[in-house]
Amino acid sequence: MKASCEACGSSDGREIYDDGHSYCFVCKDYIKDVNNTTPNGQVAPVSDDNVGFTAPTSLDDIAGYRSYPMGSRKINRNVVDFFDVRMSTNEDGTPEAHYYPYTKNGKITAYKIRKLPKDFRVVGDFKGVELFGQSKFTSGRKLIITEGEIDAMAVAEASMRKYGKVYPVVSIPSASNYKVLLDQREWIKGFDEIILLFDMDEAGQAAVEQAAKILPTGKVKVGSLPEKDASATLVEHGVDTLNAAIWNARTWSPAGVIMGEKIWDEFQKRQSVESIPYPECLSGLNDKLKGIRHGEITLFTSGTGSGKSTVIKEIILDLLDKTDDKVGLISLEESVGDTAEKFISMALKRPVMDPPPLSEEELRAGFDQVFRDERLVLLDHQGSVGDSSLIDKIEYMAQLGCKYMVLDHITIAVSEGSEGLSGNEAVDKVMSDLLKITKRYNIWLGLISHLRKAQGSRSFEEGNLASIDDIKGSGSIKQISFDIIAFARNLVAESEVERNTVTFRVLKSRFTGLTGDAGSAYYDPKTARLNASGGFSFET
Repeated sequence: MKASCEACGSSDGREIYDDGHSYCFVCKDYIKDVNNTTPNGQVAPVSDDNVGFTAPTSLDDIAGYRSYPMGSRKINRNVVDFFDVRMSTNEDGTPEAHYYPYTKNGKITAYKIRKLPKDFRVVGDFKGVELFGQSKFTSGRKLIITEGEIDAMAVAEASMRKYGKVYPVVSIPSASNYKVLLDQREWIKGFDEIILLFDMDEAGQAAVEQAAKILPTGKVKVGSLPEKDASATLVEHGVDTLNAAIWNARTWSPAGVIMGEKIWDEFQKRQSVESIPYPECLSGLNDKLKGIRHGEITLFTSGTGSGKSTVIKEIILDLLDKTDDKVGLISLEESVGDTAEKFISMALKRPVMDPPPLSEEELRAGFDQVFRDERLVLLDHQGSVGDSSLIDKIEYMAQLGCKYMVLDHITIAVSEGSEGLSGNEAVDKVMSDLLKITKRYNIWLGLISHLRKAQGSRSFEEGNLASIDDIKGSGSIKQISFDIIAFARNLVAESEVERNTVTFRVLKSRFTGLTGDAGSAYYDPKTARLNASGGFSFET
């Protein structure tokens, strides 16, 4: 039976089996017995240590508990109180359980209960909580992220004793919950450096790789500890060693040096790379390019009014039909409403503004075909993209799971994401950032580029197919793109068929090396769709 996962927030990633155990295929969280739960329905691990222990169900009751120093962990009470951690004791006064507060918008909505030594459960609303300790800090120079609450408190203890204050340190809710890093990415971005101080075992270091890919590029560092975790390092080696691990953290890089059999493995991966064919109306492109592939950038270029929007939307609709993946569209010259109108027209195979008017039920049917399953993700730029980094928003969409994305168009992206640079330097930086995102998240990225002003007597709007040298901007646009596709339409032709026929030419194909004319497609105004056609051969 499918179920939601509290560990990572997936709506249907957890599978519950007949014998009572469950496994989340998203975050790989394993539960031995889902039937052994606390009164609020949260899972409680099976353990002899739970015998005789009744977890409180009220947040107010827990907030009224006292706090104590953690002597065995060498953590003083002032640090425990700083994080609002509460504790309970057995009848003989020995520690029984820790209660770690978790917040939303700074307000405590849940407690994670640690029944000593290491059994966990949750009381309250834990879904969508912030990082442990997040409500205690704002922006700053350095942020330390640990895998556990006690590790975060150990780091706080080290900074308190050494510097007289607690420097920003937080913890993820569980070793498998990376979604919280994505949800809190805007808050995390307020820090200049992000240091991951995860467990030193194999699982912890694998977690570093997962977490680092989510966090802002260029800010992440990784600390190395002499013991399994920060808490054990504080206990065994003291304050200076733990602080040194933070200050000596090294910049994280996903790049690696490989040789021997690893190269053979990469060669085999390349041979088995999957190509998704272009839609049937663009079948001529498949003869040259064999389709589109993850990890590649494809550049589309044409004159004004040549049908770029329609071509791109045909590709998007085809991807939604052929794959189960999310598709992202960043259309910087088109509002979300305009985009929705065009997609609904294409789904219904008639322009929605043409008479006779469509009923709301008919319009909704077209909307549902494209948008109901929430696999098409749009960027709502609201007429401006200058309020924050466009590149960062594109990366965020990739993190949301968009395996195919289209950016329309690169010229606006350069003006927004150039950070004070101008000319070719600005283009080079944006293209470099886009390539990093493409490779880092293994997505396909389609880019639309404008052309330079046509030379000679015939313009691109009269059906002139562009060459590589006609592409506007720095040479990096042409160099970084894996495939380049030019297309044209004669907007002033006497024949209606010719005016609505788009011809294609492949200018570059890194995968196949094949270039040249790639067929044509006919735009049918009655259906708002492209159809394969014999097309016309325009002058170049």
